[in-house]
Amino acid sequence: MKKKVMALVGTLLLSCSLPLSANAESKQLFKDVPPTKHFADAVNELAERHIIGGYPDGTFKPGNSITRGQAAAIIAKLIKLDMDNVKDPGFKDVSKENGYYKAIAAMAQEGIIGGYADGRYGPNDPIKRSQMASILVKAFDLPRQYGDNPFKDIGWKHNSSHYENILIIYHLGITTGTTPNTFSPNLPITRGQAAKMIKTTEEAKPSNVVTLSAGDLGWERFFAMQKELNPELFDAVLVEGKKGYRDDKIQFIPKKEGTGTFIVADRHFFEADNYKKYYVHVKKENGELKLTLEETNDYLPTAVQLDTPYINSETKGMSTEREIAQNISLETMDGKKLSNNIAFQTCDYVNVCINIDKPGQYIATIRFESGKESRYGIEATTKKTHFFYDVKSLREELSATYNQGAANDIGMHKIVTKDYEQIAEITRDATNLFTAHLTGKKEGTIVIEYEKPVRSELYHQDGLLINVKKIGLIWNISISPDGYVTDAG
Repeated sequence: MKKKVMALVGTLLLSCSLPLSANAESKQLFKDVPPTKHFADAVNELAERHIIGGYPDGTFKPGNSITRGQAAAIIAKLIKLDMDNVKDPGFKDVSKENGYYKAIAAMAQEGIIGGYADGRYGPNDPIKRSQMASILVKAFDLPRQYGDNPFKDIGWKHNSSHYENILIIYHLGITTGTTPNTFSPNLPITRGQAAKMIKTTEEAKPSNVVTLSAGDLGWERFFAMQKELNPELFDAVLVEGKKGYRDDKIQFIPKKEGTGTFIVADRHFFEADNYKKYYVHVKKENGELKLTLEETNDYLPTAVQLDTPYINSETKGMSTEREIAQNISLETMDGKKLSNNIAFQTCDYVNVCINIDKPGQYIATIRFESGKESRYGIEATTKKTHFFYDVKSLREELSATYNQGAANDIGMHKIVTKDYEQIAEITRDATNLFTAHLTGKKEGTIVIEYEKPVRSELYHQDGLLINVKKIGLIWNISISPDGYVTDAG
């Protein structure tokens, strides 16, 4: 019975304040909290708001340790948690008769606090600096970003579950270390320090962080998320929930003005309606960056690369220079003309890119400065979990050659692919020049094996691979060596 009475008294001392006047904040409310104390303003303001209280003798006792139960009571009241509709958190040392029970249950229900490994909560244990850091981060939903670690007594090697939260409140200026390079995570917090940290946290929390909860979307967990357009405009930080208590959420933190995109999916990522696409708008209002989310099903124009052929010269052989595009026309695969002069740009230094803004199959025709032309098949398909189309292109090539060279004694060759005649016609002349012509009947890969593979210290070649692909009406055939570079190379 004594423990129950003491817990109730502790709660009253924290949640009840002395009678205050309208200008109480400017006065000394507690005789042991003079205005010169660094925590005086915080103590006075929280007392005036009936968040904390003093003792019957008019003192606050700022040097006394604050317990885990008291911290739960203060913060639950401060952030206005529902303490009437709570479920039992199951801590074996927190009965329903405990004066802190409702606050502890509400805090646990929100995933703000947890117990020890042995199933206790320790309501009468002095709260440690590291524990308070984690409670403040979760209770005030601080942005989960942190910088370098200046403290030698926290970190992964110390097996601290509070490591990241300590750095979060440190870099937000909520608290400092006990020295420049120590945090003293196991040091108990006093009542005065707790008031100062709580008030500073209220003031330090950025007002422009936008939070998206999995529960808002009818989900429990976020499985995947990605940025595609202008990813540098904002940060998106996943905050994993506590199973049975709180769902996952994502914090959006603006960095600079512009419009970007964001996609999130739940654990059933590959199912039809288990993803969301958003435009992320960042604008400056009254000197502060503001972020808004706009749900959409849009797709964005997507660049498709068209590889330009090498310049062939009868006198110089194969040049390493590429043809230079002069004009590109675009039509649908069924012949509907879309543009006689579509905009293009150089990409990958030597190739050209055009934008596709609708799904489908297309034919692009490039006229080069040399007067030559090449046709390309293009296919754009929608990817529900992306803003950009899945695009591919294929330059039209009806035949291909590969010169193995007469200096290589490869013996006889064998075409091992069954029914290869449906894919291509293949010839070989006396100089080991292989030529393949499309049949236009079937796609596929043809494997040619040499009787005498080519071997050197740098390279092994067993034969040739002939690949035939198509997009719509556009076919492409190519020949490449079937080999590999040795370790010596």
